[in-house]
Amino acid sequence: MLNPNLEEIQLSQDDYARYSRHLILPEIGVEGQKRLKTASVLCIGTGGLGSPLLLYLAAAGVGRLGIVDFDVVDSSNLQRQVIHSTSTVGKPKIESAKTRILEINPYCQVDLYNTRISSENALEIIEPYDIVVDGTDNFPTRYLTNDACVLLDKPNVYGSIFRFEGQATVFNYQGGPNYRDLYPEPPPPGMVPSCAEGGVLGILPGIIGLIQATETVKIILGSGKTLSGRLLLYNAMDMSFRELKLRPNPMRPVIEKLIDYEQFCGIPQAKAQEEEQKMSVPEMTVKDLKELLDSGTDDFVLLDVRNPHEYDIAQIPGSVLVPLPEIENGQGVEKVKELVNGHRLIAHCRSGARSAKALAILKEAGIEGTNVKGGILAWSEEIDPSVPQY
Repeated sequence: MLNPNLEEIQLSQDDYARYSRHLILPEIGVEGQKRLKTASVLCIGTGGLGSPLLLYLAAAGVGRLGIVDFDVVDSSNLQRQVIHSTSTVGKPKIESAKTRILEINPYCQVDLYNTRISSENALEIIEPYDIVVDGTDNFPTRYLTNDACVLLDKPNVYGSIFRFEGQATVFNYQGGPNYRDLYPEPPPPGMVPSCAEGGVLGILPGIIGLIQATETVKIILGSGKTLSGRLLLYNAMDMSFRELKLRPNPMRPVIEKLIDYEQFCGIPQAKAQEEEQKMSVPEMTVKDLKELLDSGTDDFVLLDVRNPHEYDIAQIPGSVLVPLPEIENGQGVEKVKELVNGHRLIAHCRSGARSAKALAILKEAGIEGTNVKGGILAWSEEIDPSVPQY
């Protein structure tokens, strides 16, 4: 309710005490705090971006928060997803988040949606809320969130992060641009690595998530200049901010309904290609590899195609590093040829996908090889638990 009847809203004695630092700000005051109290915000994702966002919106006095997530808390989340804790590892993220939110503000209504948002449920989930905040980490869900917000005429507060860089803006607000003006077409699948593949500075989502929280509060208050029409770019390594102007594209397609966003982003095709690559090369299990290593034979080369910093984290004994990017650009192919020199080739990566891709490329160059199913993660789980998982 972005335009509530404020005369009907009352602040309690606890509200006056809790939000006193807001109330003495003339830009907020009693009226602004009432607006926050009656506002409803839906956060899609309870990860790096959603964590600080939800904490601060609850602390600010937003009366109703909806949380959409279907994942559980993993120990690898704790480096950046500060709404969760060691005690909630293994629990659903939405429940972990609700517990923490109510510890900060027991007067906040918290709605939980333990589901993957989809074209079938997005409109129903989003419709009751004033503002949607996109805390997702993949292109199909970002397009889905955008299109649902356009159809329902809801502001969409957007943020994204990768490694040391982040960006934020406000979509679909007061006639401003939407996500399709920034990305008319999705990038090819796999071109933009996930945090699990590319890594992320743990502090970064805190910064971008708080920018999203700030924009959300300004929209609720109806004051200040939002990021609508401006894409804010942040580089943590340089500690720099840049702005790019973003305008509605008059030639963009009209959004009339929700579609199959996995298909739109090429995910099924990419998965089919990945499966085809896996099927094009023979596989062996980590147990088979262990038996081969224990046999003492030296008639094979164990190739690790991960990146050097991954190799520093964990290795399978006897492996030789030639990163996949080097194989893709051709330089690594020659290295592998020299290494193999008539020997049997066995390749692995973190989980088996990149090594399958590497072997498919090498096969085209006339080098046959066998892929280690499950990669070094399977090695850690089934053979040597002392090998770190990441």
